[in-house]
Amino acid sequence: MDKSVRCTKHNWKLDVSTMKYINPPGSFCQDELVIEMDENNGLLLIELNPPNPWDADPHPPEDLAFGEVQITYLTHACMDLKLGDKKMIFDPWLTGPAFARGWWLLHEPPSDWLERLCQADLIYISHMHSDHLSYPTLKKLADRRPNIPIYVGNTERPVFWNLKQSGVPLTNIHVVPFGTWQKVDQNLRFMILMDGVHPEMDTCIIVEYKGHKILNTVDCTRPNGGRLPEKVDLMMSDFAGGASGFPMTFSGGKFTEEWKAQFIKTERKKLLNYKAQLVKDLQPRIYCPFAGYFVESHPSDKYIKETNTKNDPNELNNLIKKISNVSTWTPQPGAVLDLGRMLKDPTDSKSIINPPSGTKIYKDSWDFESYLKTLNDAIEDEIFLRSSWIKEYFTWAGFKNYNLVIRMIETDEDFNTLPTGYNYLVDFLDLSFPAERPSRDHPYEEIRSRVGVIRHVVKHGLLWDDLYIGFQTRLQRDPDIYHHLFWNHFQIKLPLTPPNWKSFLMQQV
Repeated sequence: MDKSVRCTKHNWKLDVSTMKYINPPGSFCQDELVIEMDENNGLLLIELNPPNPWDADPHPPEDLAFGEVQITYLTHACMDLKLGDKKMIFDPWLTGPAFARGWWLLHEPPSDWLERLCQADLIYISHMHSDHLSYPTLKKLADRRPNIPIYVGNTERPVFWNLKQSGVPLTNIHVVPFGTWQKVDQNLRFMILMDGVHPEMDTCIIVEYKGHKILNTVDCTRPNGGRLPEKVDLMMSDFAGGASGFPMTFSGGKFTEEWKAQFIKTERKKLLNYKAQLVKDLQPRIYCPFAGYFVESHPSDKYIKETNTKNDPNELNNLIKKISNVSTWTPQPGAVLDLGRMLKDPTDSKSIINPPSGTKIYKDSWDFESYLKTLNDAIEDEIFLRSSWIKEYFTWAGFKNYNLVIRMIETDEDFNTLPTGYNYLVDFLDLSFPAERPSRDHPYEEIRSRVGVIRHVVKHGLLWDDLYIGFQTRLQRDPDIYHHLFWNHFQIKLPLTPPNWKSFLMQQV
């Protein structure tokens, strides 16, 4: 008897007798699976069909005056919403890099972006990734208005888990439950929803003003488990792809340049078609692609920039127009969409106000040095004078009892081994640090990391997204298997408090 279940989305196959995956083989164990049995002791399949939370307390749409609801694009995933006499801003990343030093803003935000932030009535931050939760941006905001109301979802990993260590003095953060209307005033309310694939961190939002809904799915892979409101007035979502170190940072085996190029081309096309089909299915009145306007602009990341091609928003919008009647908007920094005008007449030339002629759209310079200095300051930290930091760090990280050996190699800018850097093995089966690879059968990964970034991450106890999504590593693995439990731990499940390096240094005296 076949004792397995298959995911119809990813085609993963789980042997429920061993709780190990058959496909992909040797990947990871399922932590928990609840199985319902019928009266004949057979497998009972239950389709959950909970009520749509946005249907609670429905508000019929009212007429909107021209100029009453305006959406201004600032940059990347940051939108400035005028909703009657209230202002709401999404995901303000408006200065500095994201993911250590790997991502930089593609668009030049309007020059008054800081004033816009300071004047907002509330800010929504979707999740903790630094292209949405930008501490360099929030520091400038907190210097002028530390008590600005900020709203986040009640994710398993708190969005602001690193607030105290960041030194950014924000004092008015609201963590709200999922699927519940949050009333701002008699006309305005919003609801935060979780992602069905990454519920521990990703969220999306529905904003409703006078019965008109704006849906922002942000980076969610399967927002709200795939259940979303249909026929909203405005929908916005990510579109570009390229928000991962795979496969650009991998080498060896199948990872030739030809394989990478074909994989990226195929994946980007699949994403484009998926987004277009989603828009067709949900039938919003207007769709806007955003949250994909970043560039790997540092000169040492030229290879990533050239390899990591991304979807064109106009290509997606043209595809949507071919398969549906949905109106689309490709935003530029400072461009304004007047929702009332657009809903009344999508052909009204005044419904979208583009930036004035001569406005700088694309950035052509970035403040690399000040941010790289912050990272590189960790290189000479006293912690790293003693090799015992390695055991201290990985013991703090808390990942073990897993058959995987990794070699960590500190490198220069070009991922060449540093003669003065650390080069060591970690055996996660017993959390030991052998001089040579163990003789037993074991999967193996080699992770080469730029020294400034890896030491900054280690010193501050940061998540490894800065390394992986930020393109700050080069990886080889044997065999070519994705170790979900390992990467998920270091990207999501590291302790909420940083390593106690002060105590560590005292013990070394």
